[in-house]
Amino acid sequence: MSTEEDTKWLQWVTHQFETIAGEDREIDLQEFKAALNVKESFFAERFFTLFDSDGSGTITLQELLEALTLLIHGNPMDKLKFLFQVYDVDGSGSIDVDELRTVLQSCMRESAISLPDEKLDQLTLALFESADKDCNGAITFDELRDELQRFPGVMENLTISAAHWLTPPAAQPRRRRPRLLTSAYWHNHRSHLLCLTAYTVLHVLLFALAASAHRARGPSAMVAKGCGQCLNFDCSFITVLMLRRCLTWLRATWLAQVLPLDRNIQFHQLMGYVVVVLSLVHTVAHVVNFALQAQSEDSPFRFWELLLTTRPGIGWVYGSASPTGVALLLLLVLMFACSSSCIRRSGHFEVFYWTHLSYFPMWILLILHGPNFWKWLLVPGILFFLEKIIGLAISHMGAFCIVEVNLLPSKVTHLLIERPPLFHYRPGDYLYLNVPSIARYEWHPFTISSAPEQKDTIWLHVRSEGQWTNRLYESFKMLCPMDCGSGQLSKSLKRRRSQRRPQSLPSQPMHSGTSAQGAVAFSRDVTVELTSYRPKGTPQQGDQGVVSEMSSENHLLCNIKCYISGPYGTPTRRIFASEHAVLIGAGIGITPFASILQSIMYRHQKRKHICPSCQHSWMDSIQDEDMKLRKVDFIWINRDQRSFEWFVSLLTKLEMDQAEMTQEDPFLELHMYMTSALGKNDMKAIGLQMALDLLAKKEKKDSITGLQTRTQPGRPDWNKVFQKVAAEKKGKVQVFFCGSPALAKVLKGHCEQFSFKFFQENF
Repeated sequence: MSTEEDTKWLQWVTHQFETIAGEDREIDLQEFKAALNVKESFFAERFFTLFDSDGSGTITLQELLEALTLLIHGNPMDKLKFLFQVYDVDGSGSIDVDELRTVLQSCMRESAISLPDEKLDQLTLALFESADKDCNGAITFDELRDELQRFPGVMENLTISAAHWLTPPAAQPRRRRPRLLTSAYWHNHRSHLLCLTAYTVLHVLLFALAASAHRARGPSAMVAKGCGQCLNFDCSFITVLMLRRCLTWLRATWLAQVLPLDRNIQFHQLMGYVVVVLSLVHTVAHVVNFALQAQSEDSPFRFWELLLTTRPGIGWVYGSASPTGVALLLLLVLMFACSSSCIRRSGHFEVFYWTHLSYFPMWILLILHGPNFWKWLLVPGILFFLEKIIGLAISHMGAFCIVEVNLLPSKVTHLLIERPPLFHYRPGDYLYLNVPSIARYEWHPFTISSAPEQKDTIWLHVRSEGQWTNRLYESFKMLCPMDCGSGQLSKSLKRRRSQRRPQSLPSQPMHSGTSAQGAVAFSRDVTVELTSYRPKGTPQQGDQGVVSEMSSENHLLCNIKCYISGPYGTPTRRIFASEHAVLIGAGIGITPFASILQSIMYRHQKRKHICPSCQHSWMDSIQDEDMKLRKVDFIWINRDQRSFEWFVSLLTKLEMDQAEMTQEDPFLELHMYMTSALGKNDMKAIGLQMALDLLAKKEKKDSITGLQTRTQPGRPDWNKVFQKVAAEKKGKVQVFFCGSPALAKVLKGHCEQFSFKFFQENF
């Protein structure tokens, strides 16, 4: 650090010390714990003991500066000595196996990782045996140093990450060019920008033509007529953007490459704002025009008569333009206010839903209000009503049943619905679900998490985040499994205990078989799993399809009536047309990729052949017309350990199929991240992460998820991730994301930097 930076750092630490210490200018253990923001008191107490060099029971400013100087600006050897002192609890100059176990247990709590005691013992022994080179039953400083040197870059960057008050705020980075001015932004958003340009040009033309036709009536009339003509187009076309069946059909055509179909909701919202603005300007212009007419000596009508009555005869249906205009404005303001996110996401979805249905009376009023609106509405209106009629006919053709429910970690409800005979969908599609026992008139969209090749049932995974989804979860949680008939119970148990066929049998999709490898390690004895389903008539032989017993608290067999509408297409339909697809899911945002990965597995099984003589297996290298994929990178980011549980059995099966392939480069690569876990550069986690690496290498599987893929701590370094993807050169890269809008914004920026196509699924 330069002298200026060092001075700023000293000033910052002094200021922070005075804030924490208070009037006595000394930090005690409780104040230290609060400032350090650690979850496990073991580390707080160990750090406090080492910071308190004189053993007085408090930390002075001088002691704090000395310790922080070592941790932040010290050389790797100084940091390593501090780490060794943290691990050497009894101060004997060496670390025995019990001390190491205590440290690893505290590391697990600090990273919110829960493993059985047997697994903790295995981790302790793996690290201890690797570090104790002379096998004398203790780890010396030199042995710990040698062990750490096997992990490049760790010693140089070792610190205490949670101590956010150690370093001053970073200086503001140099202001970059706005994203809108970069060539990458224009390249990746050209279809959106072209549509916006066309939309703007159309409005200018409509306004200009209508205004010029009424220029003899003065400026206010010109503005009113110009806005009115634009409103004719907007109020009719705004419904086209929400015709889900039409949009799904368009996704299968070449127009999907030209039109930004994935942005239909955003364009719908944009047009809503435009309608509100144009309506206000249109109204003000007419009010001004009426005021001028009322002041004219030739006018037989007063201002309020022009504005509120039919007496002046303004309009083509009994002079109803003025009163219908007032009614339209009131309806529009009501609809606009109730469409705000604070209404929709605060448990008042019904308010949004019912006020949005006022589009029908608005259309009637618009037909009465404007003489030409019916011409604009003719084609969009026919399409709209046809879609509504078809949708209602299909959704109410017959009620379907939720036949099984699994209550999964993080309040996720796994629904299994009997599949309608003519319900054809593609991976990543979604449907609308109505459960009358929860809410009679509410329909909510959910991504289908089962593969299309699964013939008997449809899977939905519903995260409890809103009023309706919470009611759904709680209603199933309160149901008693004893209510189900014994006949259905025995039938379901037989289906759940289905076993894997021998490899010599014809290939059939196994969508999520749970095995011992696929269980997420957890301290409790209850394993949450996904049921393995097969098409009817599939032979059930072999001994590999192990199914763990479910707790009755988590698993329900039921027969609950529901209605479904769909399916509807999403951006993820483009995945199979990609060459190199990067699938990124955050938490429950993994749902659309569940269906996609299952379908990928099924298609690969179709390509697999087995020699009947030597049992040698190989894969067809010929790609089918619907799947051009050459490489898939699958990235799943979860906050905590339990969030991995509901999907890990499918990933285990994918890894098993991947291992059977003879390709040099893996077709599917898994990348798992757990954000609550601290990284290897943190003193509170380095021991645990080293032990997890060693045990994963020894057992060929990850201790957290049971997968062969090692779960990485923290968040991905997106710059490194995309650099690696670009270096593989497997073809044009397309990134598909489902998760939080904040992360989507970050990923979109990185994709622009690397010229990757970015697609986001809204949920």
